[in-house]
Amino acid sequence: TLTDVRNFGTTARGGVAGLGAMFHAERERWPLWSPVFFGIGIAAYFSTPSEPSNWTGLFIAVMALVIFLLRKRTGSAFLPLAVLAIAGLGFAAAQYRTASVAAPVLQKPYGPAMVEGRVVHIDSFPAYSRILIDQVSLSGLSPAYTPARVRIRLHKPAGPLLGARVSVFAKLVPPSGPAAPGEYDFRRRAWFEQLGGVGFALGTPRIVVAREKANAMDISIRVADIRRRIGERIRTALPGASGGIAIALITGDRSAIPVDVIDAMRDSGLAHLLAISGLHMGLVAGFMFFGLRTLLASSESLALKYPIKKWAAMAALLGSAGYLILTGATVPTQRAFLMTGLVLVAVIFDRTAISLRLVAWAAALILIFAPESLLGASFQMSFAAVVALVSVYEQGRPVLQRYQGSGWTGRVPRYVGGVALTTLIAGAATGLIALYHFGRIAHFGLAANIIAVPVTALWIMPWAVLSVVLMPFGLESLALVPMEWGIGLVIYVAQGVAEWPGAVSLVPAMPVWGLSCIALGGLWLCIWRQSWRYLGLIGIAAGILSIAMYRAPDILVSEDGGVMAVRNADGDLILTNGRKGKRIADTWLEGAGQREARYATEAGSEDGIACDTLGCISRIHGRTIALVQDAQALSDDCRQADIVLSAVPVRRRCVSARIVVDRFDLWRHGAHAIRINPQGDASVVTVSDYSGDRPWTPERPDWRRRNKHQ
Repeated sequence: TLTDVRNFGTTARGGVAGLGAMFHAERERWPLWSPVFFGIGIAAYFSTPSEPSNWTGLFIAVMALVIFLLRKRTGSAFLPLAVLAIAGLGFAAAQYRTASVAAPVLQKPYGPAMVEGRVVHIDSFPAYSRILIDQVSLSGLSPAYTPARVRIRLHKPAGPLLGARVSVFAKLVPPSGPAAPGEYDFRRRAWFEQLGGVGFALGTPRIVVAREKANAMDISIRVADIRRRIGERIRTALPGASGGIAIALITGDRSAIPVDVIDAMRDSGLAHLLAISGLHMGLVAGFMFFGLRTLLASSESLALKYPIKKWAAMAALLGSAGYLILTGATVPTQRAFLMTGLVLVAVIFDRTAISLRLVAWAAALILIFAPESLLGASFQMSFAAVVALVSVYEQGRPVLQRYQGSGWTGRVPRYVGGVALTTLIAGAATGLIALYHFGRIAHFGLAANIIAVPVTALWIMPWAVLSVVLMPFGLESLALVPMEWGIGLVIYVAQGVAEWPGAVSLVPAMPVWGLSCIALGGLWLCIWRQSWRYLGLIGIAAGILSIAMYRAPDILVSEDGGVMAVRNADGDLILTNGRKGKRIADTWLEGAGQREARYATEAGSEDGIACDTLGCISRIHGRTIALVQDAQALSDDCRQADIVLSAVPVRRRCVSARIVVDRFDLWRHGAHAIRINPQGDASVVTVSDYSGDRPWTPERPDWRRRNKHQ
């Protein structure tokens, strides 16, 4: 590595010509950038402030092709035009996907009233359950305005409702917007899941049509029912946290895992073991491949006359496909299956298996069929880990081959070292992305993974596969009981490491441009092979520095005004309105890198904010801010405050206020964030400024001029 850095310094002194020579020397790596530019086109689509014309992406791609054909004698134009065409295709793929999943979304709260539909999915949590309903019928609402799917929370276990058409008395609301400008947008995710409303039941669901008649030949319902039955069998044999993790590893359903166990797994750096990914898919495929190959090799005639290795690869491919379906086909599972499947296909056709080209194909296929997955933490962290691992092992193969070892004395240290190296690489690659999405760093993940990963690979997953094989015979307990021993050890390690002092650090939010710098810098570092790849470290460093450069809001207001927060002199957010809106408050605290919530009280506090039953008053950089909860406070606040933030409509002119945000502004533009500089100048940013006018954003009639500046 030091030699590469010195070589790069020598080349850099050669100027543009030296970099150009490096670029042309890496011609075989150029195709690996295709899914990157495809993803850039997708990101460009989701970044537009308003919905572009339907043919924008395709027009860009076609125009790039036309220009290339007209200038075919000019070879220098090929690469930029190819990049433009690929990005245009990514833009077009995102446009098509958005249009293809279009379905009605509730524009206002519905009910309480009767909701009827077919139950297609059930999440069974320890304290409650949730049902997902399609073929929805809402009384008083025409089919043109009826959502394709709604999700309803039940106060009791759902029971045998999967596949049946039910009727339930419930209240529904539209999918909620981001808790603050730039935060996670549930409305966008709901759009691509065709989820047009969420709510809670006020009674017990009543079966209208039995499951067998409502299902017809719907394969997805039958698969979901199989998953549910497997989960019930596991829960019967393994009650408690161990059963919840076993269900997650076998069916992909994590809803039965207690919250404290999930927190411990996350804080110890073991959360990746709960998501079905390449580790689990590879172990399942490997167990089936080597197990069947060993069984076939026991017959001399079969081993000598037939290609049993290819037979085993084909069986493992079919088994991996079954595991993909059984676990719900999430994005990490799709990526893992594509890569595992391509490896097995390579074995069948006697080709080289794992490479960055394989990763590029997997990424391209997922982005073509589900462009919206690019924006999710699942896709980003999954591919970041795989790209980093494949790149390091590709380029470090000559060094790693020196440490082959023989016998147990050589293989055990090599295996432990491999687990440690893999954990370091994957942790470094995914940790920076986790900073953006979750704002936390698990410092002792290496120590936890050195124990938990071998236990999962060598003990837990083989028993998991065997339990599914034994389940049709009612003998699954023979495999689930020893599986529980391994799961218990993993939980013990997770809880122990999570309790170490300083196990987790909370970090303030990272801006989007910081994440982009890290992603592009990491790809530059991993894809190229020449010494100029170290330029990618500049992008990674810029992304890390963006955390320090990001200026957090001084004031936050939720979209209904029910929760407000002010930043005090120490940099902590002080929440108003008691303990309402816990989900929103947790999101704000996570973005601020703040571990515990602090609340303003009516008795006053030392945080520069004073409250009474009508609202609160605070001062930031010489400006007086009024946080109004009752209209009776407006008569005084409108004469004294520089900024008035009101959860109720402001129907009078506020003489002293430079900025007024009331209930109507929040209704139209969503949550607000306000920053006040040391000179006292304030700027307002809203959710609608970030979300723009897109299909998944609600239509709000602008019948009243926004009273932002007076």
